[in-house]
Amino acid sequence: MTVEYLKKATKTSTSDASDVTKIVQGILNDIETGGEDACLKFRDQFDQYDGSVVLTDEEIQAACDQVPEKLKRDIQFAHANVKRFAEAQKSTIVDTEIEVIPGLIAGQKAIPCNAAGCYAPGGRYAHIASALMTVTTAKVAGCKNIVACSPPRAGVGIHPAIVYTAHICGADHIVALGGVQGIAAMAFGLFGLPKADILVGPGNQFVAEAKRILFGRVGIDMFAGPTDSLILADASADPELVAADLVGQAEHGYNSPVWLVTDHEPLARKVMELVPAYISTLPELNRDNATKAWDDYAEVILCADREEMATTSDSYAPEHLTVQADDLDWWLERLTCYGSLFLGNETTVAFGDKASGPNHVLPTSGAAKYTGGLSVHKYMKLVTWQRSNKDAMKSVAEATARISRLEGMEAHARSADIRLQKFFPEETFDLTGTDNA
Repeated sequence: MTVEYLKKATKTSTSDASDVTKIVQGILNDIETGGEDACLKFRDQFDQYDGSVVLTDEEIQAACDQVPEKLKRDIQFAHANVKRFAEAQKSTIVDTEIEVIPGLIAGQKAIPCNAAGCYAPGGRYAHIASALMTVTTAKVAGCKNIVACSPPRAGVGIHPAIVYTAHICGADHIVALGGVQGIAAMAFGLFGLPKADILVGPGNQFVAEAKRILFGRVGIDMFAGPTDSLILADASADPELVAADLVGQAEHGYNSPVWLVTDHEPLARKVMELVPAYISTLPELNRDNATKAWDDYAEVILCADREEMATTSDSYAPEHLTVQADDLDWWLERLTCYGSLFLGNETTVAFGDKASGPNHVLPTSGAAKYTGGLSVHKYMKLVTWQRSNKDAMKSVAEATARISRLEGMEAHARSADIRLQKFFPEETFDLTGTDNA
């Protein structure tokens, strides 16, 4: 059976993408040339905020004091979960060495980046969880300098809960800058900040483009597009849970795709009936985002069986993938392309977004076909080393010289030749790379 679209998207996540490259490149150029003064000019223009750029200890404490104790406990709970999971991830990376041949020892070392710049959005929503996910993992990885950056609100500053979160998670500096100017300040080391080795965290199209342009000069977590989510559901699924989960992800933004893939048409029809009703009860901003996402970007796809469902899901490679179906172990074994997987009715993407532990900074726009999400691994460099004794060096040098000459790289070959001459002056070697027969 060919898959059937009961609801087909009229747009993709890039349909309305304006060409922001020129704008972002111009801002980055101005800030790199003009330094802090230029950065402050863009802050005044876009953030409309004239307070401290780098928060003082007193300002951090004042912001923390504004956070209700119940919310603090929730943030501490989420932080503990994220930290525990990150520590488990880090334990999978170990320094190692092996004797490749007798006398030749090679090894691997895991070295954390020195400076990490962590961006937490604060425009439409106060992204407490983004500060949790980015700062905590950088701290567990062992980064020595961690900068948390978030947009200030006019006349207010950074949301106090974001400040509190960044502080308890281990940020060394908290910066009140939004958008491109915030990314630039971290990348260029303005306002006394260390120059970032890696920039991480979600953001709008301008933040994403700034990171894309700077990639190479600094590392980034990934190229990010609008968030997306796919649900795999069979006849056993609860249509109310499916509908609620689709709406929960559609509220992210007007161009955030959500997809339902099922082999049970009655479920699909019921979900399509429920979603608009659920959306109608949301607050205005959330309702507007979810309505546009559902109307223009959402799809409902009917498949013949679970194998076709899994194949369809892998082709979409969603950022978030939820399975509300029987035989969860089968799905865990079969599915291969997703940013993060949520198995069963007792978990949901919102749990992963906020508090359950695995990171919520994930690959979008099909990138899950080749990469995973943010983790301690992103902040760590796996470097190699080697050393050799004279006897092991002999065979490696001979092979190196012959391969290099075959490639036409004579200077490479001679760096091997000279070692053979110095360490084995009494021996003769055939280093031409051609047969003598």
